[in-house]
Amino acid sequence: MNPLPLIPGAARPLVFAHRGLSSLAPENTIAAFALARDRGVPGVELDLRLTADGVLAVSHDPTTGRLAPEQGRAEGLEIERSCWRELGTLDLGSHRGEEWRGERMARLEEVFEELGDSLYYDLELKNAHRFDYGLESALANALAARPMLSERCIVSSFNPISLARLKSRAGSVPTAIIWSADRLLPFFLRHGEGRWLSGADARKPQATVVRQAEAERWRRRGSYPFISWTVDDKAEASRLLGLGCVGLISNRPDGIGIPPPR
Repeated sequence: MNPLPLIPGAARPLVFAHRGLSSLAPENTIAAFALARDRGVPGVELDLRLTADGVLAVSHDPTTGRLAPEQGRAEGLEIERSCWRELGTLDLGSHRGEEWRGERMARLEEVFEELGDSLYYDLELKNAHRFDYGLESALANALAARPMLSERCIVSSFNPISLARLKSRAGSVPTAIIWSADRLLPFFLRHGEGRWLSGADARKPQATVVRQAEAERWRRRGSYPFISWTVDDKAEASRLLGLGCVGLISNRPDGIGIPPPR
């Protein structure tokens, strides 16, 4: 089966601000996403978790401890076991300085309302489970409610089961399987094997694991494109693009030598 196209009509390479413009603003907050837009970055990457009361919360970590170290328990609140009325009150900006005091965790709905179709999105499902606890259905419903935005989205995950489940609910939205050499990832998923389990339309390897011979093999075997992360160096960006990479995720997209689209 042919892969779905990734954000058709958008200039190549695709460029995503990692968790918003996280080099300058608190990650995964409305401030970070708005700053990316205002600086001319054409796309944003963000992380999604489902709260206990069914809210799609934008959070990379499973708990709030790293970003809100002085609020609540030392280890923070567990996103999946907490309700939005509590999570939404936490200050996730103060750890980056007084100018960001009061920045809160974002809901996906708020991100869509703020940014609309002014840029494109890589929505990463943070799901460590095999069982279905509603994350993929919640995202499918959110995309169905905004069909014009769903055409500007890629959904990605380390979890191939999560991607397959999303595909069964939102079959027109392209997906990408993520991998790295991290030992926290099962050994049988450290080379992109999750593509076969998930039916993903694209590959999303960590930049440091992409080798020339492998990238050339990908090109010979078919048309499945790849996007790489996290690329903050101009030379590394050039290397990856030379290997056929179609998209880059960066903390500092203004420093990797890719001019914003006009």
